[in-house]
Amino acid sequence: MFVFLTTMLPTQDLPDISLPKSVITQVVFLGTGTPNPDPHHQGPSVAIVVHGQSYIVDCGPGVVRQASAAKAKGADGLDMAHLTKAFITHLHSDHTLGLPDLMLTPAVTGRETGLDIFGPPGLQRMVDHIREAYSEDHEVRFHGGEPAAPEAYKVTVHEVKEGWIYQDDNVRVKAFRVHHGKWKHAFGFRFETPDRVIVLSGDTTYCQEVIDNAKGADILIHEAYSADGLKKRTPDWQAYHSTYHTSGPDVGRIAAAVHPKLVILYHELPFGQPEGEILKEVATAYPGPVVEAKDLDIY
Repeated sequence: MFVFLTTMLPTQDLPDISLPKSVITQVVFLGTGTPNPDPHHQGPSVAIVVHGQSYIVDCGPGVVRQASAAKAKGADGLDMAHLTKAFITHLHSDHTLGLPDLMLTPAVTGRETGLDIFGPPGLQRMVDHIREAYSEDHEVRFHGGEPAAPEAYKVTVHEVKEGWIYQDDNVRVKAFRVHHGKWKHAFGFRFETPDRVIVLSGDTTYCQEVIDNAKGADILIHEAYSADGLKKRTPDWQAYHSTYHTSGPDVGRIAAAVHPKLVILYHELPFGQPEGEILKEVATAYPGPVVEAKDLDIY
């Protein structure tokens, strides 16, 4: 059972989550990439897994096959039957191109219940159009002799506002506004589980909202670009990236204000700089532990 809320509530107003101390929260990087088609970095997607249930944040290209690969690597909760909860930071294509995959592939290969998706206004329209685009696929699968689980194809969209948006026995989730250029609705998420607090920035520039909502985090997962690399880009791209994304030094400033136990960088734009350069940039403002995520890393 979950409680769907659309207004800001203080943490103490939400019931405590009590699970056995043996429960371990896993953070699984299904994809760490950007719009650039890099075979070593699939589209951005992170799975928070608690007690064998996965909560997918963003659906970049390759999300379902990456879930299968992570399961083969030892991650819990990423079999098709447990791909039932997803959270979308914003509707940029690189964060949503895998949404049809998440809606349809598990329904054919083992999911028996529906999919709940939480995200910004506009998400319902996107899902409605995906359904229409695959209407012939649905018709043949349901009426063409293939064994089918109709419940698995059900998709329930929750267009959310800032505040506590989801809760079940494993986790509670808060959405907070971030600054991503011209996007009117872009979110970061705070996940509170029995043993960890995990904050994902989503796509954003430096903003106070990330700092405020990452207080007390065990893990801060943040996007980043190389400030030195950006200098090599043309002025139009410099203007774009500086208003849509966060430089390495600015990630360091955010981390210095938050002091999480670990900062994990993903959705990185090095702009031709050598590996590790963004880590050096972050370190100019923050001496704490920072790592760069790779696809299928498990924390």
